[in-house]
Amino acid sequence: MDFDALGIDTMGLPSTFDGDQSDWLARLSRAETRIAQLGPHAPAADLADVYLEKGRALVALERGGEGWPLARQALDVYLGAQRWEAAVDACDVLFRADQDGSLAALGQGIWLAVTFPIDLELTLSILYHVIDETPDDSDGAAVAAATAVFLADLRASDEQRENLTFFANQMLGKVSRRHSNVESQLQFQAWIMRMELDDPDKFLIRLRNVIDVLVQDEWWFDRDAVRDSIPED
Repeated sequence: MDFDALGIDTMGLPSTFDGDQSDWLARLSRAETRIAQLGPHAPAADLADVYLEKGRALVALERGGEGWPLARQALDVYLGAQRWEAAVDACDVLFRADQDGSLAALGQGIWLAVTFPIDLELTLSILYHVIDETPDDSDGAAVAAATAVFLADLRASDEQRENLTFFANQMLGKVSRRHSNVESQLQFQAWIMRMELDDPDKFLIRLRNVIDVLVQDEWWFDRDAVRDSIPED
């Protein structure tokens, strides 16, 4: 990793929350029209997708209190159908809704994103929320960033590897600067060793502790049952 190249502070990843207010008002209108067309007896999977779209639009329009129950309902459908990537997307919307359960949603979204090989951009995005939500000296932010680098290296396709591994390394570089005022490659390498961020067996256990702090006792699914559903190789 070239520490000196990590000078950009923004993620630069595509976001499902891109767009201005007029765009979101139009998306909200389309979602409401679609819900009316489907009717209340439509298949749950069809309603879940459009509920999440409406919820996302409401959150983007800073109407998180209205968007929360829609995204929450969609999440339950996705969990029941084992649509893990959609479930993480719903958790992301719930986190951005800025409601009482938003931190629990973030923790559960991270757990699912690490457990299942979902879209890597979404995974990096939801891990980045930990950096935004924690103080500068937070070890949790360092753990989240190290996990992002690990997953980018593990899961990136050939087409996305260069961009996404760069952004993951950028996350880690940003955290090192704010956590310990790291300013050079030598300092960065020493910080990685001191924080034990070079050993996945150690920092993934610490990530579990971060998730537990975020979720507390508000788990919306049975983690053991979800693990048991994973096919063995």
